[in-house]
Amino acid sequence: MADEAGSSSSTSRAHGKRLWCMMPERARIHMALTALQFSYAGQHVILRTVLNMGVSKLVFPVYRNIIALLLLGPFAYFQEKKDRPPLNFGLVMQFFLMGLLGITCNQGLYLLGLENTSPTFASAIENAVPAITFFMAALFRIEQVHLNRKDGKAKVLGTLASVAGASVITIYKGPTIYGPPSDSQYLNQSRSLFSSFGDAKEKNWTLGCICLIGHCLCWSSWIVLQAPVLKKYPARLSVTSFTCFFGILQCSAIAGIVERDSRAWQVHSGGEVVAILYAGVVASAMAFALQIWVIERGGPVFVSVYLPLQTLLVALMASVILGEQFYLGGIIGAVLIVAGLYLVVWGKNEESKFGNE
Repeated sequence: MADEAGSSSSTSRAHGKRLWCMMPERARIHMALTALQFSYAGQHVILRTVLNMGVSKLVFPVYRNIIALLLLGPFAYFQEKKDRPPLNFGLVMQFFLMGLLGITCNQGLYLLGLENTSPTFASAIENAVPAITFFMAALFRIEQVHLNRKDGKAKVLGTLASVAGASVITIYKGPTIYGPPSDSQYLNQSRSLFSSFGDAKEKNWTLGCICLIGHCLCWSSWIVLQAPVLKKYPARLSVTSFTCFFGILQCSAIAGIVERDSRAWQVHSGGEVVAILYAGVVASAMAFALQIWVIERGGPVFVSVYLPLQTLLVALMASVILGEQFYLGGIIGAVLIVAGLYLVVWGKNEESKFGNE
């Protein structure tokens, strides 16, 4: 019986692998990007929860990335033995920079920004990442821009619209457009059940906005930097593992200097354990692996065009779990960002048509 069960499980895995390989690569990329946005959407709400529990913003990234490295490291070591070129000082410095941008600054600024804003706001402002990524990729000649053609003009207009949208969200909050009714029986039950999940009472909105903009800049820089590094070092999981390794060293050094109280390093509840595991396994190990896989096949700009999906997902989650309100400034900014995003995507599609002619 055990042999039959093992054989059936092996057959199912082999069948699933064949189906995945039979899919067109473009379809696999779209599926991977959709899964990536689901993981990031869950992260916004879960991390907001543990921040309200009082978890250290400096210690959390250390534990999160240790788990990611423990998962990715063995796969990188055994699967990419033949693909890894020898290391040199230049590559080590690039891995260190990727750890600084993609782990230390990216995650640290994100947590500080999330603590002072909300999950919906954080996901909305991240919609500027595709346009920022495009601008950086064009600046470093990774992305081509032809201003004398309609595809080039569309990409530039899209970039400007996304930047304008992020600015509106940051500067103008506006009146409440929608909020759960205060006398709603469901809302009262939800607040009782998720009392520790809600927004912090005291926030520095300006500081949160500045930190989230810095987070977007670091994330875009990290995405763009991965493309040339992969050409020199074509071992995806190894690149991601080295990034996590240097990120852990940097975060540990900062947390060790700032967090002198040993209680900040302790895990105090099951909720914190769940958040650390989710962030380490899903939002780091799996997300990093998917992201670098898509970058290798679709380029740095393509990997960021799915970000608006997580805004919708986070809004739904935050509305159900956190009882969040929706503000006019956020809606106006989100419309501008999404319009800019799709101008960039349309421009890229038109560019590919010019290339095929």
